[in-house]
Amino acid sequence: MADVTAGLYLIVPIKPLHLAKSRLLGAAGRGAAHADLVTAVALDTVTAARRAAGVAGVVVVTSDPTLTETFAAEGVEVLPDTPAAGLNAALRHGDAQLRRRGIATRIGALQADLPALRPAELAAAIAAAGDDRSFCPDRHGTGTTLLLAERGGPLAPLFGPGSADAHADSGAKTLLGQWDSLRCDVDTEADLAAAAALGLGPHTARRVS
Repeated sequence: MADVTAGLYLIVPIKPLHLAKSRLLGAAGRGAAHADLVTAVALDTVTAARRAAGVAGVVVVTSDPTLTETFAAEGVEVLPDTPAAGLNAALRHGDAQLRRRGIATRIGALQADLPALRPAELAAAIAAAGDDRSFCPDRHGTGTTLLLAERGGPLAPLFGPGSADAHADSGAKTLLGQWDSLRCDVDTEADLAAAAALGLGPHTARRVS
């Protein structure tokens, strides 16, 4: 079992459900059905990440009460997104909170939309990063699914359009191994189909079956 007092902690930021994954509307219906799908995708992502070798802990950052209750029931720590100023602000907030505690020797950011994520593939990417600031681009090559700070260094997230280039320009090492599930983030129905071809986690599979 991973040491819970030191090591790599992954921060997973999630928008409020009424704002999250608007391009997935229709994949499982609207309203409550859409919120359930977004929640299921996030649950499969976090569950897989918690099982990956080399991950000491996963912390969700969100201001959504339903997500907060759901993850707390799973034993996942949830930090309120008090900046409420977007993805990078949420990640910087989580980074600051963890660094203040002094329990994490390294901090990373993981996107919440990886429903096919395999723990072994995440572990392999972490191992390939070594101690370097590193990132894994999404399957399109433009976005970022995983960002790892260098050991002891700040996260300094640069998510947004063209984040892969932004992280590369910041000096981060590009991680390009055989870990398709780590690169398969889900923004559209086509992305969800690609994730389904890899094998969805159980929560997502129940929502799209």
